[in-house]
Amino acid sequence: MSLTGEMLIGATRLRGTERPVRATNPATGETMEPPYGGGTAAEVERACALAWAASDTYRATSLEQRAAFLEAIAQELMELGDELVERAVAESGLPRGRIEGERARTAGQLRLFAQVVRDGLWLEARIDPAMPDRKPLPRPDLRQRQIPLGPVAVFGASNFPLAFSVAGGDTASALAAGCPVVVKAHSAHPGTSELAGRAVQAAVRKCGLPEGVFSMLFGAGNVIGQGLVSDPRIKAVGFTGSRAGGTALMKTAAARPEPIPVYAEMSSINPVFLMPAALKARAEAIGKAFVGSLTLGAGQFCTNPGLVLAVEGPDLDRFVAAAAEALGAAPAATMLTPGILKAYQEGVARLSGAPKVQKVAEGLLHNGPTQGQAALFMTDAASFAADPSLEEEVFGAASLIIRCPDLGAMREVAEKLEGQLTATLQMDSHDLEEARKLLPVLERRVGRILVNGYPTGVEVSHAMVHGGPYPSTADGRSTSVGTLAIRRFLRPVCYQDFPAGLLPEELRDDSPLHLLRLEDGKPVQH
Repeated sequence: MSLTGEMLIGATRLRGTERPVRATNPATGETMEPPYGGGTAAEVERACALAWAASDTYRATSLEQRAAFLEAIAQELMELGDELVERAVAESGLPRGRIEGERARTAGQLRLFAQVVRDGLWLEARIDPAMPDRKPLPRPDLRQRQIPLGPVAVFGASNFPLAFSVAGGDTASALAAGCPVVVKAHSAHPGTSELAGRAVQAAVRKCGLPEGVFSMLFGAGNVIGQGLVSDPRIKAVGFTGSRAGGTALMKTAAARPEPIPVYAEMSSINPVFLMPAALKARAEAIGKAFVGSLTLGAGQFCTNPGLVLAVEGPDLDRFVAAAAEALGAAPAATMLTPGILKAYQEGVARLSGAPKVQKVAEGLLHNGPTQGQAALFMTDAASFAADPSLEEEVFGAASLIIRCPDLGAMREVAEKLEGQLTATLQMDSHDLEEARKLLPVLERRVGRILVNGYPTGVEVSHAMVHGGPYPSTADGRSTSVGTLAIRRFLRPVCYQDFPAGLLPEELRDDSPLHLLRLEDGKPVQH
């Protein structure tokens, strides 16, 4: 499939006329072909109009039709073969194995949402039968289900060119909910986005769905992004990126005559707590494993462990020595874009220049145009508390160790942290009581708590939560990974005293769907 540099608006392909987007190979610094002309307000208008026109028809598709559509997207993506992998490698600088794994994850989560759609549990069907003889007042017949919000704007992420981009988790969960999607493709990987977008477009066509179910736009400035969020036909937003970008979209969405939810994943430093018994027993092993997590993928994960907390003493010194040795041997790694490298270097320089912050170790020097050098810093709890800038995310392989005088001080630091995606406890059985004291603090602060692991692996499953209190996400009640993500794009509707012929299929007494429903407060397999 030859790349054309065109946007996808419904069933058509269109070359943008605004300032073009060009990918840069971060490993070589070369500008890649073709250029992708940016869209205008007219293209936003056309995509949103098509999405709105398709909305009622698409949400009325059967569970089987919608599930088959998601599976068709997965199949189309896989059939792109090496072309998709090679383009994603060239545009991101990520190794082939990582991209192949991400492609499998992207197809896998589409198929997982197909299963979710077929199960129908997400509809949350509830029936309270009429009680005409109830005293002092009769009860009407009440039936409830979840319906899709309407068209969703999805913003592709820089660090996951497949799994969090055009056909990624936000798109998969929105389509599963019954919402048409308009994607703003990320400028760092336009060729990868075109290939993935054409796979979705092909699946729309093969499944006989309205063309407005999917569109994809390019744009280098704010015209496309702000235009989508401002458009009254867009009813929700999925975003993964910087806090500044997410906050700007939140403000636009809140200022609309009809405000809409923005599900933005923005920033997190993912603290790791080294409990005393674990640190005493295996400080060196923890230090080495921590560096492996920190430097994985050049540290370009939203779950990268950017903060370490421990009680100062000889055991922490052992951890620091082991981590410094491992980091000193870590090669420089290619980062996603020159802009991300620049921001990373500025963050490292900020930490280096902060009072009472010591540089513990750094990785090997870079030898490529977009390579970042890993860095590890250390300070004390009082200095960390006194300087709010030390809590700012540095997107890349940099982390800060906080020396705490005791476990009480560690809990105090945890209590004052901003909202996070994850927190990790490195602990042994003798740490159980202290961990129990820390747990309520972490539950208030994060969306996922790990024990004796590292946060940089996110399983796509039913129980996963990839979210957390602000500013890790815009809405701490949601997740952008796992099947619970479908709930972001649904809302409840109640049907009172409806005739059977007018009821939605899943709420009828003779429903052929055989769903698990809540009937008069009790779960019943119909």
